Amino acid sequence: MNKLTDFFKILSDETRLRILILLYHKKLCVCEICGITGEPQPKISKHLAKLRDMGFVKDERQEQFIFYDLSLNEQVHKEILEKIVDNIRDYPELKSDIEKCKYAEKYIEVYKK
Repeated sequence: MNKLTDFFKILSDETRLRILILLYHKKLCVCEICGITGEPQPKISKHLAKLRDMGFVKDERQEQFIFYDLSLNEQVHKEILEKIVDNIRDYPELKSDIEKCKYAEKYIEVYKK
């Protein structure tokens, strides 16, 4: 039961929900998530650390960037995110994030310069 209540606590924060939905679509680095959400890097990093510590995301270093990906072990967690994504038209901000996610690579280019 704790895993389920922990997951709902994670989802109750708008920024963490946005991050999870983005990572549902593709592996992203902090700078890409910041560029997509418009949130500052320290805030995104704090939320990613919490998500990683709770086992909902994993990280992987690639050159100077750390990429984050979903790491959901519980089927019910996957199904909850899937239902949100299936009904994304009802959530304009999440829908906008996903559209921006298609062009996420450009945010890395800004940080490389």
